[in-house]
Amino acid sequence: MPVDAALVGALHVEYLTKRDLVGEERPHHSLFQTSTIEALLDGSYEGDVSFAELEDRGDFGLGTLDALDGEMVALDGAFYQIKADGLAYPIDGRARTPFAVVTFFEPGPPQMLPAPMDLADLCAHVDGLVGGTAACCAVRVDGLFGRVKTRSVPRQRRPYPPLAEVVEGQPTFELRDVRGSLVGFRFPDHARGLNVPGYHFHFITEKRDAGGHVLACRLARGELRVDREADLRLELPPEVSLPVPGQVSEDALNRVERER
Repeated sequence: MPVDAALVGALHVEYLTKRDLVGEERPHHSLFQTSTIEALLDGSYEGDVSFAELEDRGDFGLGTLDALDGEMVALDGAFYQIKADGLAYPIDGRARTPFAVVTFFEPGPPQMLPAPMDLADLCAHVDGLVGGTAACCAVRVDGLFGRVKTRSVPRQRRPYPPLAEVVEGQPTFELRDVRGSLVGFRFPDHARGLNVPGYHFHFITEKRDAGGHVLACRLARGELRVDREADLRLELPPEVSLPVPGQVSEDALNRVERER
């Protein structure tokens, strides 16, 4: 079932149910997402998609785990949980996610990045590279980082508080002179409510032992790869409805996504 184009502009979105996840062919340059950022902001922290099912939909991406138990990074087909201690742990396929977006990463040719650059410089560089014609893209940067500021979130208990309340006490971490990878996506502004408009990055070290949601970074040198995405396949848990365009404010997203 197609989703109202007013939500996402040029990005083609298809709505799926849980039963649609069985036997689906692997699409090219297509995203799979379970639930919406609006639902996560409102405290919907229990999902109906397992990581075993998620692995069949992509090998690259980000998200979280049931009960908001840390940050998730998927890279090269391996899925990692960054717990509230800032350390990375492999994810059991039986674990579930209330929110995640993944793709089978098929980038164009790699590009060496001018350095040094901070997160704003990186986003501007990718904007210049892909332009406004790509509604959405997956972005990977591998390199040496002088600094990466990350956060994670602790496992929550019912009744679940809104995400903005959770991040008020979020643990943050400063990683210095570390090799690793940024894993992220750029979504169009019209996707607000479905996902985070603009850029959203998670980080994991080259040793796969630490990381988190990226609040700030300083790249010393690195390589950029971008996969332009044409479609989004959106699975909604039974209790989650499609967001109303414009209902999720920029301020609400900034409170949970940006450095404060």
